Formats: sequence, C-alpha cells, structure tokens
Amino acid sequence: MLLYHGSDMVVEKPQLLNRKKTLDFGVGFYTTSNRDEAEAFAGKVRERNESLTQFVSVYQFNPDTAIGDLNILRFISPDEKWLDFVCANRMGIYAGIPYDLIIGAVANDKVYKTLAQYERGERTRAEVLERLKINKLYDQYVFASNKALSLLKFEYSFVPITSGEGDL
Repeated sequence: MLLYHGSDMVVEKPQLLNRKKTLDFGVGFYTTSNRDEAEAFAGKVRERNESLTQFVSVYQFNPDTAIGDLNILRFISPDEKWLDFVCANRMGIYAGIPYDLIIGAVANDKVYKTLAQYERGERTRAEVLERLKINKLYDQYVFASNKALSLLKFEYSFVPITSGEGDL
C-alpha cells in the first residue's frame, strides 16, 4: 500500500522526533493513505513554518509484514478507546504500552475543537462520541519506533497544489 506524508520538505529517511509528544498518537512519524489529506497538510505545514516549499513524500508499506513483527494498536473507528488514547496523548499523560505502529482516525480541526471542549468539561463523553460519528475522518498510520520505520520504503515525492487546510 502507499502512504503519504505532507511537509515543507522531502522526507526520504523518516525519523522519530520527540518534539511532537502531544499529537493524537504521541511521538511518531505520521502518514496517511489519503493523498488529498497529505497534500492539504503539506500546505498547512508550509504556512505554519512560513516556508516557501511544500512536498508530499510517498512510501511503500506492506501491512502484512508488519503484523508479525510489530506491536500494533489499531482503532477500527473513533470510539471510546480512541477518545481516551487521543486525549491522553494530547495532554501528554499517556503512560501505557509503547506501540510500534498505531493506526486510526485522525482528529481533524473540527474534531480537535470538540476534543478541546471535552477536555475543558464543556461536552460530555457521549456528546463527543456522537459528534465523531458524523464527521468523515481520514486515517493515519503513525510509525512510533525505529523498527516500524524500517518497514517504510521511500518511493518518491511531489509538489502538491493545495490551499493548506489539511489536518494530518
């Protein structure tokens, strides 16, 4: 399968960077199977970093190989377990099992606002879960260990034409 990573630079050799501790799935290299989402995110990174460039790096990944070799956490849908995991990571308090690969829905900007309201006690758990059902959420594959990264093979990169409104 092909996975995409949007950035303001080409990433031929992905690395784990500790600066992204409070993202949905914690520290890791974030990718998606949705090309459009990666293109939009590349524009968003370009704007955020005030860069002149934006790229989408494309990787080959064989999920069948990963199944036997990696400790994988997979969320089929944004349910209660996903909500707890994402909130714990965003608050920087996740202290559970370290995973090599985490697969699940990305919390886009609309969902992020809902999660922030939940964390502040302005929305109930039931309200948040109901809102998650009505949003179309793209997937994210987060490579959270060097072992997992070794299964990701760089193919090529391209310059997208985006508005910079992506969420991954």
